[in-house]
This record gives sequence, structure tokens and C-alpha cells, in this order.
Amino acid sequence: DVSSPKHGKVDPFNTPHVGGNIWAGGTGGRDTAGLGGKGGPYRLDAGHRVFQVSQAEKDAVPEEVKRAAREMGEKAFKQRLKEIQMSEYDASTYERFSGAVRRQVQSLRIILDNLQ
Repeated sequence: DVSSPKHGKVDPFNTPHVGGNIWAGGTGGRDTAGLGGKGGPYRLDAGHRVFQVSQAEKDAVPEEVKRAAREMGEKAFKQRLKEIQMSEYDASTYERFSGAVRRQVQSLRIILDNLQ
């Protein structure tokens, strides 16, 4: 069951973690920042294979936990914007321009990775 969202511990060795409710950047877990889980405050990709919990499990997360996760994610987003000296308007403008070329940038990254 989910209880309350949190960032989670950071694994200094970046070991893949699946489930467990402990590690930030894990997959398929609960309450911590990561991918494929339920009840976490925000998405956090540590570069590992993603294990996805079912949509039914995600839908079963209590509304108060979802609300707390949204609030924590929004707070983290605003803090990050402050750290990089960016306003919410700047972020939305960046996202608009970035989104328009996202596929082309991804294709270029793949080409450059293959050239290396």
C-alpha cells in the first residue's frame, strides 16, 4: 500500500531497484520518486529498465496520497526552477519550443551516439 510520497534514498552505485519503497529512481515501486510505480511525487529516471505497475494499482492510490504527491512534485519543480534561475513563464516557453523539436533532437542524439 502507499502511505506518503517521498524522494527516497539515492543509491551511490546507481544499482537498479524494482519496488521496495526505499530508493529514488527505482521502477515499479511505491511512494518514491521513480518510474512505473504508484504514489511517487514525481518521475525520476535513473537510466534503468522500467517495470510498470498496473493501471488498476495506480487507480487504487488514495486521493490524499495523490494530492500530497502532486504538491510535493510541484514544490520540487518550483525549487528546481529557482535553482536554475528560471520563472514558470520561462519554463512554459522553453517547453513549447523544446516540444516542437523533441523528435529531431532525439534522432540527432541517436546519430551522434552511433558515430561515437
